[in-house]
Amino acid sequence: MRLYVPATLDDLEPAVVSATAASWTVPAGTAHAVTPALAASLPGEDVEGLEWHAFLAAAHDSLVRLAGSAGGAVPLRVVVTVEVPDDAVVVPAGGVEGGADVPSRVQVSRDLPGTALVAVHVDEPEAAEDVADVLRAADEESDADASGGVAQESQGAFDDALQRVTDRDLLWYDPSEIPAIPRP
Repeated sequence: MRLYVPATLDDLEPAVVSATAASWTVPAGTAHAVTPALAASLPGEDVEGLEWHAFLAAAHDSLVRLAGSAGGAVPLRVVVTVEVPDDAVVVPAGGVEGGADVPSRVQVSRDLPGTALVAVHVDEPEAAEDVADVLRAADEESDADASGGVAQESQGAFDDALQRVTDRDLLWYDPSEIPAIPRP
């Protein structure tokens, strides 16, 4: 099964890279794929369109990973594309309940060491400022929530920063290029 794994550049540090390929331990946890629920939610999409939606969901989850990194990770979204055995992936049955879940979301049931990478997608270094703005605005919004209400300024700053990030395309890298991925 093809997976789109949300990651950070730091997550790729242990990848084993050669001149022509790279392998990595796909961590147990959340990933995205073309699932029956995704296909049902987008009945007019072809396979390529469904893959794009799963990829975008992984890019969003990469932002979530960055937000949870306590500020130490390089502020760039990363999506790692891999092919893994179907039996290593749990696809939720029953689809999306009340919009509370993401239809492409799957769970990798165990760490998968030595998995060959298909591709790595990363924000360009110039996106780091916009990604950092999203993370900062999310923190401010969280602080406003904790104090009893979301200030309109916090919500507006978050929305603006998020729009700037999601307007950017992630750049494609061959897995052998991991050491050459530019950092801000």
